[in-house]
Amino acid sequence: MSTHAKRERLLLADLLEAAGPDAPTLCEGWLTRDLAAHTVVRERRPDAAAGALVNALSGRLERVQAEFAAKPYEELVQLVRTGPPRMSPFTIKQVDEGANTVEFYVHSEDVRRAQPGWTPRELDPVFQDALWTRLEKIARVAGRKSPVGLVLRRPDGQTAVARRGTPVVTVTGEPGELLLFVFGRQGSADVRVEGDKDAAARLQDAKLGI
Repeated sequence: MSTHAKRERLLLADLLEAAGPDAPTLCEGWLTRDLAAHTVVRERRPDAAAGALVNALSGRLERVQAEFAAKPYEELVQLVRTGPPRMSPFTIKQVDEGANTVEFYVHSEDVRRAQPGWTPRELDPVFQDALWTRLEKIARVAGRKSPVGLVLRRPDGQTAVARRGTPVVTVTGEPGELLLFVFGRQGSADVRVEGDKDAAARLQDAKLGI
């Protein structure tokens, strides 16, 4: 049976292929070619990918990512589609699910929602629940840059605290939309934001994400 991560990987590859190398994405400053290169480097070059977390290695990450971005686009998309090399920990199903389900979902939406005339994607309840489970685990990390207290709420009333503090802003939406919001795609997420007007405005403009 296909896993969520595998399904989202194939969808991302299809979207990248259809959009072409020079299409916009929701990742500021990145075209589809750059997003594809980021995805491949993350899985195939852990020595460089560490630059996303360690400032001293950021220059190496930029150089390696630029090298991959310079590859023929068709080759780059195929690397996204086929996934990591055999000895990579990402080939382990549990690791793949835990590390890639949200990653590929968010980046698929980065491609889809940056294109003119995009339409909402219907997510099945099982996948929404899977996204919520992951959101609960990473909410504090994803919300740590929030300038205000932040509570995430599903339409059914389930909540996750992303940042303690006052004033408190509550963001309500389906799990997939909440993930996009806390990953810094506030303007593209279909959510309801409730709370102090100034606090809500500060949250909308904040640089959220891991």
